[in-house]
Amino acid sequence: MSQVISNRYEFLLIFDCENGNPNGDPDSGNAPRLDPEDMHGLVSDVAIKRRVRNYVQLRNGNVSPYAIFIEQGTNLCRPIAMAHHETGGIPQKGSTKAKVGLAREWMCKTFYDVRTFGAVMSTGANAGQVRGPVQIAFARSVDPVLPLDVSITRMAVSETVKGAKTVEDYEKWESEQDEDKLRTMGRKNLVPYGLYVGKGFVSANLAEGVGFTEADLSILWEALANMYEHDRSASKGFMSTRALYIFKHVGTDSDPEQCLRQAKLGCAPAQVLLDLGKVVDIQKAVPVPRGFKDYKVIVDVEKIPKGVEFWMWNTTKGDLERMHPAKL
Repeated sequence: MSQVISNRYEFLLIFDCENGNPNGDPDSGNAPRLDPEDMHGLVSDVAIKRRVRNYVQLRNGNVSPYAIFIEQGTNLCRPIAMAHHETGGIPQKGSTKAKVGLAREWMCKTFYDVRTFGAVMSTGANAGQVRGPVQIAFARSVDPVLPLDVSITRMAVSETVKGAKTVEDYEKWESEQDEDKLRTMGRKNLVPYGLYVGKGFVSANLAEGVGFTEADLSILWEALANMYEHDRSASKGFMSTRALYIFKHVGTDSDPEQCLRQAKLGCAPAQVLLDLGKVVDIQKAVPVPRGFKDYKVIVDVEKIPKGVEFWMWNTTKGDLERMHPAKL
């Protein structure tokens, strides 16, 4: 059985979107999310975690211990009630602290996203709350993006015809209409191109409380690297993970026990590792980028603090590769 992780991690996820909407804002007519002060694009943590969930569900068949709690179009009270059934409790409000604890433990063991990202499970029968060891911040575009609202023509209509009850009624109605009335206009929101950087954090201390293992962590890296390969749609355009850089805290002390403490607590602040211009920098080669080729990603391993290993996802091998300190 895989062991619970014992190292702290930070990671940079670099991805892009070409002629698509990477994350629509429901409060703005589903237009691409923006920082209105500087016009940089935003992608929510929820959007990234949704795609991780989708990949894990596709990869593992949605069965324990890799089942997904927050599924599309489901009632979350159902699996919470199931947790009480499976642990010998009665799924009702007002359960004792001990029974809630048992249900919470069952949820962590059964659902990958609960023990990864955490969850509020106090609805319905109540299975408590979980603070997940993996946290992801809003991703932000390297440069400002220009949202476009594009008109499209749909060569059909979806109109409810008064009094129509049969297929023949609809066919009769269609035959009586002008051809121009049997098509309609629509709109699509997109950005021509945007390169986004997301920052993530993995806590070994929180992992202990939920049983987040090395195997779980390996699946997380795999999901972040491949999630867009199985999330294609016309609205998303062409989205790709371009780079995944991982900082693993391993400690520096000669005493093994103290070194383990350092690996768990960390050897450097997150901003020293994740801020662009520190270890990783991104520079554009043209005034108006329209593809990943128009950027240059620079990694300066000399700026990596002591006690931190630098890893990256090797797209050719489909696995992690340690770049420092063993090699560059």
